[in-house]
Amino acid sequence: MSEVAWHLGYSERQLQRRSVHAFGYAPKTLQRIVRFQRALRLARTGVPLAEVAVAAGYTDQAHLANDVKRLSGVQMSRLL
Repeated sequence: MSEVAWHLGYSERQLQRRSVHAFGYAPKTLQRIVRFQRALRLARTGVPLAEVAVAAGYTDQAHLANDVKRLSGVQMSRLL
């Protein structure tokens, strides 16, 4: 997040405050949500979950599965 803050001309703390004010989430949480949404869109097109994980920026399919469960409360198969 420090690179993003630098590009925007903010300190990391300013970015944190502005992100929470604008979106209701800290920047890292917002990043996780956006990545999750990208993965869900891909998965709904029929792309295999292992490929979805890589394309969306997860380290592997297990990482995707864990993040989906933490963010949504259900398994990816229920969301599809």
